[in-house]
Amino acid sequence: MGFCCFCARIDKMANEIYKTFIINTIEDEEIEISPLKIKHMRDFMRVFNDIAECKNDEESIKVISECVRIAMRQFKPELSVSIEAVEDSFDLKTLYLVLEHAAGIKFGNKEEEPISNNVDKDSSSWEDLDLVKLETEAFLLGIWKNFEELETSICMAELVTIISTNRELDYEEKKFLAAMQGVDLDKESGKEKGQKEWEDMKARVFSGGAAKDSNDILALQGQNAKKAGFGIGLGLEYEKI
Repeated sequence: MGFCCFCARIDKMANEIYKTFIINTIEDEEIEISPLKIKHMRDFMRVFNDIAECKNDEESIKVISECVRIAMRQFKPELSVSIEAVEDSFDLKTLYLVLEHAAGIKFGNKEEEPISNNVDKDSSSWEDLDLVKLETEAFLLGIWKNFEELETSICMAELVTIISTNRELDYEEKKFLAAMQGVDLDKESGKEKGQKEWEDMKARVFSGGAAKDSNDILALQGQNAKKAGFGIGLGLEYEKI
């Protein structure tokens, strides 16, 4: 994968945790797409994993349509009643757009390849996430009355932002108290080494699965770009070739 056409430009500071995207139905009705809330994303990924077992494009399209039907629970409930309602409302290109902007799943442009083999391997995945642990950490903040409410309220990007901010505030408080006792908490706790795995996961979430780790240039977007003060959509552009 190569990247070119990097160029600096002045942009208004981006304050959003994630970006939204507008799609159009066949009848030209606009629908705003954003990252799926965790509850819908869980059901979505459970179905999408079946695409690896599809024997032909017809079966793959059925899986994709079912995934979009699940996504429509959040974006357009009346289209979530059946796969037929989805297929009557969107062409295949738009189905792909829903998968990309709702779940970070991208497809290649090799038309000679079966759809099931054309999923971008860099697309986001939940396989390496301990979601129960992350949700439990957020739940202990006392914002939600149960896990069901948590999962229907926030998406993965929001979950990671909440946890990241809480960890940083907690650590800075402990660091201050330790410094009062003459202790360098960064050195004593090995913070830099322990942070690498967490930073890599944040990079994948905020880049929609495009970044492989925190050192990847694609990690500098969304909240990560805002924190760095520079990145994709914040003074930097790129073109995938």
